[in-house]
Amino acid sequence: MTETIVTTSELSEETAFDITEAGPPKTLERLAIVVREGTYDRVLTPFAFAYLAAASGAQVDLLFVNWAVRAVMQGEADRLPMSAEHAQEGDYVRRQVELAGLPSKISELVIAIKQTGNVAIYVCSLAAQIFGATRENLLPEVDEIVGATWFLTERVLGADTTQYF
Repeated sequence: MTETIVTTSELSEETAFDITEAGPPKTLERLAIVVREGTYDRVLTPFAFAYLAAASGAQVDLLFVNWAVRAVMQGEADRLPMSAEHAQEGDYVRRQVELAGLPSKISELVIAIKQTGNVAIYVCSLAAQIFGATRENLLPEVDEIVGATWFLTERVLGADTTQYF
């Protein structure tokens, strides 16, 4: 089998990439995130994306559905288990989160995210019903319990991008 290597100098004008046509760098103005996983290690990523985007000036809307509702419930947020595949690594992950300069407790991470001033946190009304989430037992940083359809039409459709975790 013969391998062909083409250098950029050999590309025709039609196939060459012209960086001058790329335009100015894009900025993220609105990000919608749907979080459905309810384990410690699996909520870290959407929280990290939310924090980074919000700290960069983007408006971030988070919707917690299914098991993820527990991540924003008083008494539950700081007791989230690790996912089964990483169950033995919980202490290690929490230490690494602290070494990275972030709070290892989910409730404190939610506070830090809200302090950016650019994050709205919502809980799906169906998930709230299934998992017993009420205004009284949600973290105070949660903005509202909403229907999934509302989130899709009012937040997702207006977002530059949507992430699902």
